[in-house]
Amino acid sequence: MWLQRFFIYTLYLAVLLCATNGEEVSPWRWACEDGKCVKTRNDPQNKEPVLCLEACKMFCNENGLLWPRPTGQVDLGNFLSKININHIDIKLVREGRSDDLMRKAGNRFKDLINTAIPRGITPKATGKSLIVHLDNEHPDIREFSLDMDESYTLRVTPASSDTLNATINSGSFFGLRNGLETLSQLIVYDDIRNHMLIVRDVSIKDKPVYPYRGILLDTSRNYFSVDSIKATINAMAAVKLNTFHWHITDSHSFPMESTRRPHLHKIGAYSPAKVYTKSMIQDIVEFGAVRGVRVLPEFDAPAHVGEGWQDTGLTVCFKAEPWAHFCVEPPCGQLNPTKEELYDHLEDIYRDMADVFNTDLFHMGGDEVSERCWNSSEEIQNFMIQNRWDLDKSSFLKLWNYFQKKASDRAYKAFGKKLPIILWTSTLTEFSHVDNFLDPKDYIIQVWTTGVDPQISGLLEKGYRLIMSNYDALYFDCGYGAWVGDGNNWCSPYIGWQKVYMNSPADIAKAHKDLILGGEAALWSEQADTATLDGRLWPRAAALAERLWAEPRASWEHAEQRMLHVRERLVRMGIQAESLEPEWCYQNEGYCYRG
Repeated sequence: MWLQRFFIYTLYLAVLLCATNGEEVSPWRWACEDGKCVKTRNDPQNKEPVLCLEACKMFCNENGLLWPRPTGQVDLGNFLSKININHIDIKLVREGRSDDLMRKAGNRFKDLINTAIPRGITPKATGKSLIVHLDNEHPDIREFSLDMDESYTLRVTPASSDTLNATINSGSFFGLRNGLETLSQLIVYDDIRNHMLIVRDVSIKDKPVYPYRGILLDTSRNYFSVDSIKATINAMAAVKLNTFHWHITDSHSFPMESTRRPHLHKIGAYSPAKVYTKSMIQDIVEFGAVRGVRVLPEFDAPAHVGEGWQDTGLTVCFKAEPWAHFCVEPPCGQLNPTKEELYDHLEDIYRDMADVFNTDLFHMGGDEVSERCWNSSEEIQNFMIQNRWDLDKSSFLKLWNYFQKKASDRAYKAFGKKLPIILWTSTLTEFSHVDNFLDPKDYIIQVWTTGVDPQISGLLEKGYRLIMSNYDALYFDCGYGAWVGDGNNWCSPYIGWQKVYMNSPADIAKAHKDLILGGEAALWSEQADTATLDGRLWPRAAALAERLWAEPRASWEHAEQRMLHVRERLVRMGIQAESLEPEWCYQNEGYCYRG
């Protein structure tokens, strides 16, 4: 009861700030009843104050309109204040190496506020000024890491009759940036009185549950424009996802500029116009850094190579037929680990990546290696016989391990440090023998099989850190028509946001949840490109964002109305996110449920 009375009291005070007498009013108003915003007719002759929809939603549940929900204390107070968005001043309390990122993040904050205003509308230039104080305890830290401090505290308080103070404290730029993101969500447009409103008395303490929260985009099977990649990263920042995993090459194309081995992209890209130049990549990396999103490169090997490698003599079974005998999809292609010059090529590719990706992690792929492909090469067979290996599964694992050790040594050399390496689950990572090949101190395993795969518990029991991308909940390419043959694609059906939201790494890992670094939604691009990117990812990736930030114990039903709002917010930012429900459901809470 106390919570209900608190909401009623809060809404009454908020109403007083949503309307003034003598101005035209909307035919609709909203009131919070039993934790739901109820839409009712508003008599134009009525002189009582009215409550706009987003103001109602801000106070009608404990997390307001915030996404992802904070993990610590949340107090949104009792009042809304009019704010003049032309009078926002951002001040850095301490200075350091991250100042340039912080200033750009501050400018983005102002841009975000403007997206709340409907097109063609100019809100009244009245209201309080806002001074945002950013207090960074360690302003010289600007590098990503798995233990970077993303926590923050946020307070909004009146400073005077015409000024509000917002103070964000954190131990790093990344936490301050997250705090700015939350602050932007506390500012709404009042479409009844044409004002911008801010929650006036705020105290929030927040930090993520998992340090790795990502989206994978495959840009080999289909090319994606730089603008679409930036839009994806911008949307990621809006929901506090922090890793853009760039699966930049595959057997289908090699669209990354390699200055050391230029033949790779010159003959491997779909066209000269579909190459990510070094300057383009650097621009994307910097764009991500301002938004607290690391850009993680993946060079998948020893399988998933082909186009671009034609003239090197370093591959086997490229475009082999029938393809289903040698690989999981056309075109086939694998590197030949027995060629010593292969590792010079790899080091040059890694150096090209090190030039432009300022990364703390490196993804080396390592999935879907075909024994049949390698066994089709007489040269590889002779190499294995000379090493007194058989031509069976266990011996091909030895060959794979031979490759992985030599390739990882070259990666360490190219990046100038022994950075953590990520590999996909595969036959090499099966828990029965993985520790014969991969040291858990050096390797992170990304799980793409189902969430009930016994390999997960087996790997956790051996101390391996995991990133969850179980395809039954986090492969966003599932549920479309087949692209080879007829019917539906291999991982159908379509995965709704509800299943994404309920995919809990903690529940999967149980007693070993501390070894889960986080999770990642994957968009493999056999059937996606720039034109379809937004709808494939959004708003489902927002559901993943809240799961990984907060690990909520409540079910998706408790998040549904906030999910509808974050979808609207993404659309206002220019993201062509799929619609989840009729807008009627957004305006009429509690009616759209299964009978």
